[in-house]
Amino acid sequence: MSTPTMPGAHEVHEAPTDQDEAAAARSPLERFGLRGRALEIANWVAVALGIYLLITAVSVIGDGFKLATGGQAEELFAFASNPLIALMIGVLATALIQSSSTVTSITVGLVAGGLPMATAIPMLMGANIGTTLTSTLVSLGMVRQKEDFRRAFAAASVHDFFNLLAVVIFLPLEMMFGLLDRVSTFFADQLAGSDGGLFATIFAGIGTAVTTVTDPLADLIGMIGDVLPEPWGGILLILIGIGLILAVINFIGVLLKVVMVGKAKQVLHNAIGRGPLSGILSGTLITVMVQSSSTTTSLMVPLAGSGTFSLKQVYPFTLGANIGTTITALIAAFAFTGIEARLALQAALVHLLFNLFATILIYGLPFLRNIPVFGATTLARLGSENKLYIAGWVLGVFLALPALLIFLTVIL
Repeated sequence: MSTPTMPGAHEVHEAPTDQDEAAAARSPLERFGLRGRALEIANWVAVALGIYLLITAVSVIGDGFKLATGGQAEELFAFASNPLIALMIGVLATALIQSSSTVTSITVGLVAGGLPMATAIPMLMGANIGTTLTSTLVSLGMVRQKEDFRRAFAAASVHDFFNLLAVVIFLPLEMMFGLLDRVSTFFADQLAGSDGGLFATIFAGIGTAVTTVTDPLADLIGMIGDVLPEPWGGILLILIGIGLILAVINFIGVLLKVVMVGKAKQVLHNAIGRGPLSGILSGTLITVMVQSSSTTTSLMVPLAGSGTFSLKQVYPFTLGANIGTTITALIAAFAFTGIEARLALQAALVHLLFNLFATILIYGLPFLRNIPVFGATTLARLGSENKLYIAGWVLGVFLALPALLIFLTVIL
């Protein structure tokens, strides 16, 4: 199957083959002497263990937050009651950690521990903005080739502009009407509420089974917090949980890159030329397969820079990556049972619904759909001529503005 090229590209570089990807991505389990079929089985067992530890870590964060706040979470997060500040916390945290999955999983645990949903919703929106920094950084790898960089940066920044536009539209709607809060409450009640019927029974059964397995380790870690006086014991548990999530998501990402990138690239190439819906679905599938929107964009941006894909082909894939990355928070919600499970699930659903609604509204309406494309192509053209535009964009959107707003709120 021939690969389409973007008109006007001066040079097309061949994309790495699956063999190249396999050679570049090596399983950390190889150091134990495992090879072949044994290594493949061990990789999948390690992925399952990683998911187990992820759920455990989220549970530890929830327990630690309750212990640290003593049920006074709203007072503790009063400084973030302003939705703009909560939004900036999400942006800054995700930009620094470089993983929206980590931030959303932590937020799920905090909500189960008492974080107000009104604070969590803007934080989850902010995670969507912060995660786009990864694709922007990937595009900088082509900075020495002017035309390649222009195409790569446009492909990366269309993600930035889309997620910024989504927040500009949906944050005011949330502040005025509680759109995401209301819709996520409805679905959470159906899936985990006491009167949710069959679906709630199934979800509760799965949640009980999962927590039966994960609670012993979570309780064992929780004993560490009991040794210290409040609130330090709870703070220590939160830090342990965050550390575990960071390590586990990175570990899972490495393993899934080893076992799934070849399949992900096959899905990617099979979807070329089949329309926007195919692009969105394949972007979602790839991100679910590799459990990382960063990996999805890392696959896409160099291919766009080389001229293999056009910006219009890349655009739907990035929207799919937004949707696919919400799977991690949904998995994390299984760390809890009872009312905590409903709250955790609601937080995870907020992230999913936000991305679904944004995709349907913005990409579905032509006059909105073209705004991210126009912004991305304009910024890429300016940035290819003068790199100060790129530096100003990255530092301003992802670091300076969030830090400044948070600082002003604290001192005023």
